[in-house]
Amino acid sequence: MYEDLKNKTALVTGAGRRKGIGFAMAQALAATGTNVVITDLALPPAGGDAGPQPDVHSLAEELAAEYGVQTLGIEMDVTDGESIAAAVPKVKEKFGRLDVLCNNAGAAFGVPSPVQSYQEDAWMKTIDVNLHGPFRVSRAFIPIMMGAPSSIINVASRAGKVPPIMNGAYAVAKAGVIMLTKVMAKEMAPAGIRINAICPGQIMTDFQVHRFGLEAKFFNTTPEERIKEMCKTIPLGRIADPSEVGDLVAYLASKQSSYITGQAINITGGQLMEL
Repeated sequence: MYEDLKNKTALVTGAGRRKGIGFAMAQALAATGTNVVITDLALPPAGGDAGPQPDVHSLAEELAAEYGVQTLGIEMDVTDGESIAAAVPKVKEKFGRLDVLCNNAGAAFGVPSPVQSYQEDAWMKTIDVNLHGPFRVSRAFIPIMMGAPSSIINVASRAGKVPPIMNGAYAVAKAGVIMLTKVMAKEMAPAGIRINAICPGQIMTDFQVHRFGLEAKFFNTTPEERIKEMCKTIPLGRIADPSEVGDLVAYLASKQSSYITGQAINITGGQLMEL
């Protein structure tokens, strides 16, 4: 499937966690024969995502061994322009160009908290990672994506369309990602670069497990009860596996979606059916 992706090169930000959406994207792309660049922070952001420290190098080696593709692990901070700029020549030197860019890196700081008591530093950092990060990374890598049909997939969220409580900065940032996607899609269409966003709902990642734990404390219940209550809001009655997001990304990266650009596609099990 997706033979056109074979020997192409993709970069996925925030892909350093084995149970995360980013690594699932990298796996799905590698399974098509795409060479993959995995990037993430050298250390997990304090107060944000939960889970073990990312190890982009060992994960890249695993993908290379399993799928027989070329891979590269790069420690990169999407909030640091110099860090991003330093990654570009590494990708160009090894692969020559970039064909697929997945802006996946994300985090939520200072939650749960209502807007009136949200710590300003936490609010700004959340916006910086989730909204300014995709802008910075896209601006840096688009020059080595020119000259051939390419695809950028930005990870937005259901929260960018339907406001959640106690997580305002994340929701505002993801709403911004949706508009950024549309602006970029119009600007880059003449160059043959398609840009789409995906809007995941409940995906069982380390981040989601961490969130259920926080919510359980806030609502004085258990994580298991929070999961059960959440599933009641999902018509398909379950929380998705990260691999299901990876499958959507592979489709959007391939020529099978060649007439799709500027869209924000829901992957929510029916939890959100509006555009």
